[in-house]
Amino acid sequence: MAHACENCKIRAHYDTKPKSLIGRFWRWHINFCPGWKNYFTSQAPEKQAELREKYQFTKTYEH
Repeated sequence: MAHACENCKIRAHYDTKPKSLIGRFWRWHINFCPGWKNYFTSQAPEKQAELREKYQFTKTYEH
């Protein structure tokens, strides 16, 4: 099953303009978004590490 986060237009906006209002909103949003949690936890540990680095994402999820 594909996750909407993979093709999210707001995430793509962050990728091109991270300091824009929309980019900053998306980055703030992933701290509590249940869709992002499902997407993130469904990824392999290597991909999770890549996402953490790319998005400066430090939140941890209990398994």
